[in-house]
Amino acid sequence: MVFTKFFVAIALVAVLVPSTSATDFMVGDDKGWTTNFDYQKWAEGKEFHVGDRLVFKYPQGAHDVLRVNGTVFQQCLKPADVPPLNSGNDVIPLATPGKKWYICGVAKHCEEGNQKLTITVWPEAGSPQGLPAPNPTPTSSARASISSAFYALTVALATVSGVIMV
Repeated sequence: MVFTKFFVAIALVAVLVPSTSATDFMVGDDKGWTTNFDYQKWAEGKEFHVGDRLVFKYPQGAHDVLRVNGTVFQQCLKPADVPPLNSGNDVIPLATPGKKWYICGVAKHCEEGNQKLTITVWPEAGSPQGLPAPNPTPTSSARASISSAFYALTVALATVSGVIMV
């Protein structure tokens, strides 16, 4: 009986841990937030979820970060009513699912330096919320690997203990 309770606890952890893990994404990786970098290529293959955070690192005063809508993104316009983030270490929590757009509002960094990023944020793993429209490009996700590993571990432990969990 003690073993059964232990394995039920392991199963609960396997289900809950992947849904509560969040990821900090360093925008541009080691290049940071700068001009003449392909941020769409950087975002390709990454899966952003509610609860994750974007971290924009750059020399303070050299750039800024503005969250904008799709039209402003396409036109690289700096909206007057959006206060820029400009600490050089800006952290943006991804709180809602859907499309998100970010640009640099300094000089012509967006339009000439391609300093802009668009992503799709998915609901938190395991969330009953509706999903955004699927991305046509294949993605790989660390969450999927973790979930699969936990599931495999749970099945293996249940098999060893003689407890059948489906």
